[in-house]
Amino acid sequence: MAWYGRLKTRKDAFLIEIGELSFFTFRFFKDLFKYPFEFKELARQCYILGNRSLVLVCITGFIIGLVLTLQTRPTLMEFGAVSWMPSMVSISIVREIGPIITALVCAGRIGSGIGAELGSMRVTEQIDAMEVSGTNPFKYLVVTRVLAITLMLPLLVIIGDAVALFGSFIVENTKGNVSFTLYFNQVFDAIEFGDLMPATIKTFFFGLAIGLVGCYKGYYCKKGTAGVGAAANSAVVVASLLLFVIDFIAVFITDIFFDL
Repeated sequence: MAWYGRLKTRKDAFLIEIGELSFFTFRFFKDLFKYPFEFKELARQCYILGNRSLVLVCITGFIIGLVLTLQTRPTLMEFGAVSWMPSMVSISIVREIGPIITALVCAGRIGSGIGAELGSMRVTEQIDAMEVSGTNPFKYLVVTRVLAITLMLPLLVIIGDAVALFGSFIVENTKGNVSFTLYFNQVFDAIEFGDLMPATIKTFFFGLAIGLVGCYKGYYCKKGTAGVGAAANSAVVVASLLLFVIDFIAVFITDIFFDL
């Protein structure tokens, strides 16, 4: 029955981690509205997290637009519906593909970076030194980073969507000689308020999940250099799983809301 003991231990560890992450989230919201407010550090983190992820997001979005159009175009041509390509691509990217792919890229780029950064600070006892000196390391290190990625991810998603649509236009212009004006007129005709708003709102929750998980894993990193690597790795895995759960809940709620 050794397997049962191992299973029970893993189940207990999973439940304990959920409880600790919930308490960590509660502490974040409690300290978020507490004075003093670290506006300077928040602005610095917004620049660092947004600027360093921008190129990767743009490259990923551009390739998504190219591949999605190249893969879909032959099928639409068989049914004589290639004129629907701008509408189909725009709705697919804005509703689902753009937000979730960009969030996954940021989970790998930003989540692991935050986990490794805070983990190394914990291992080298920098966080302990801040606590001894009377500074609130949680507010300075955690609140600013979580809030920064929560604010920056929607902007990165919008930019990634725009670049993906431009990549799709390049394929359509090359294969079907479609003009820029005609393509984007069809794109904006297809996109409605009900497509844009839910997709934008859920990106704030994506950013919140990435920031909370990355900071939690790094802030409570175990001692040793191996703990830093484990914190960075688990931050990416847990954040990616949370993104899919949040995405499912958001789509489910949106479907109910617009069906009423």
